[in-house]
Amino acid sequence: MNPLHNAEQAVLGSVLLDPEQLAHLTWLAPGHFDRPVHQALFAALRKLPDDGHHATTAETPVPLSWVTDAVDAAGLHVRGLTAVYAHTLVSACPHAAHAPVYGRMVLEGAIHRSITGHAIRLHQAARADALRGGVEGALHCADVLSGVLSDLAQRWGSEPRPVEPPPATAPVTAALAPLPVEAGQAVEDERFLLAVLTERQKAMDEVVDWLRPGDFSDPALGQLYRCLAALHHRGEPIDRITLLWEAQRRGLLSAGTLSGDQLTAICDGVGSGSAEWLGEQVLRSSVTRTAAASANAIRDLAENDALAPGHLISHALHALGPLTEVRTRWRAAQGHNAPQQPSSVPPPEAVPTGRVRAALARSASQHIPPEGDTPSRPSPHRLRAPGSQLTPQFPAAAPPSRT
Repeated sequence: MNPLHNAEQAVLGSVLLDPEQLAHLTWLAPGHFDRPVHQALFAALRKLPDDGHHATTAETPVPLSWVTDAVDAAGLHVRGLTAVYAHTLVSACPHAAHAPVYGRMVLEGAIHRSITGHAIRLHQAARADALRGGVEGALHCADVLSGVLSDLAQRWGSEPRPVEPPPATAPVTAALAPLPVEAGQAVEDERFLLAVLTERQKAMDEVVDWLRPGDFSDPALGQLYRCLAALHHRGEPIDRITLLWEAQRRGLLSAGTLSGDQLTAICDGVGSGSAEWLGEQVLRSSVTRTAAASANAIRDLAENDALAPGHLISHALHALGPLTEVRTRWRAAQGHNAPQQPSSVPPPEAVPTGRVRAALARSASQHIPPEGDTPSRPSPHRLRAPGSQLTPQFPAAAPPSRT
């Protein structure tokens, strides 16, 4: 027994029984139905009144032609639809007046399917980007998914704002492990970057503003980068000895996170390299891993049928938060400015002219000319605010003392 399938049949059956129910289903689209035959039939039922079908204006009971004409119109787009199935839909509707409730169930199923499909596309784009060494596909799919979530929130009537899911419904996701297609190269880039940061003076200045320990696929290497960042923040010298000491102070050696031999192996044999370029490779891998993790989390949420659409949309927006954060740092690494948020301040032309002049008259400061110069006469709009009868007086500033 499929509740969603029953709800789709009930919606169509209610409209076949009572065409006036279409007026209460203007927000429901044919694409919200799961089965193609239901999509075609609902599209035909919505089109018949626009074509002036007499069933929508007749005061007598609904004529049989309303059913047969809808079946014939829908049969032009799908195969196998007969009048027998139309009567099955009618018998599947308990009450025609409950059509809006049935339609809401159909929309709820459409929201879950739509979010699931976009999450799958986001994960596929992240894997493709990891293969070709880019991030554009994943970031584009993330933008599309964010727009879809906002549109679905508007259709459902909820506010599109990120909300962290409670532990009971939070998806169980693994740590940001490397994608299989990039695992080996990602760890190699991370080791080489740490070696360059340790051996080359001032190399941390090239990456410290936008690279974070969480961007490393190997947690142990991320902890080493944290040690380097701490030394850089305190202004202490950085070399393999100070790095080993900092790792010991942070308990990495005693906890078994890494050993002194492993640290020495990372720092040995380093040649020339660009810390900025290597850091960008590490951050690029972090973008694709984060996109894949967000996609998996959103898909797990969308496949939970017990989750209400409003909560699903809010939790999905929250799952996109880590990707938005690492994307901002990626743009900073590429030298792009972060996108400006729309300002809530109205444009200058929208502010009344009188208010602007009054504000200028109250806030404009007087110019104190040097000694020996003749002060120029201030303009009238600085002497008198609109509607005022007195000239505002400002205390004269004391002339600067000469040495």
